[in-house]
Amino acid sequence: MQIDRIKKARLRRKQRVHKKVLGTPDRPRLSVFRSNRHMYAQIIDDVAGVTLASANTRIKSVQDGLKKTGNIEAAKIVGSEIAKQAIQVGIKTVKFDRNRYKYHGRVKALAEAARQAGLVF
Repeated sequence: MQIDRIKKARLRRKQRVHKKVLGTPDRPRLSVFRSNRHMYAQIIDDVAGVTLASANTRIKSVQDGLKKTGNIEAAKIVGSEIAKQAIQVGIKTVKFDRNRYKYHGRVKALAEAARQAGLVF
């Protein structure tokens, strides 16, 4: 079936990216998920299996002032918010996990905003 083939291809892309990017306590992983409506970002320590910081377009502080939550402007705000939270926790360097998405558009905007806010990839 067509849908099964698409899901398998997505899973293969995700595994291909994820096997190269493993978050450690010294350098955790910044994982990005995007849907049609929202953007999500998490900083994860894979060794301990703990999420250290998270931000998305569904929280009130990010939604204020946004007309739409599924565009590049929203991704920039999520990127700066995740960087702000990471710096509060004491994280300065991360590994960027783009999941299965191309480094383009909203994913790129989130990454660049996080860099400008002080995170080092």
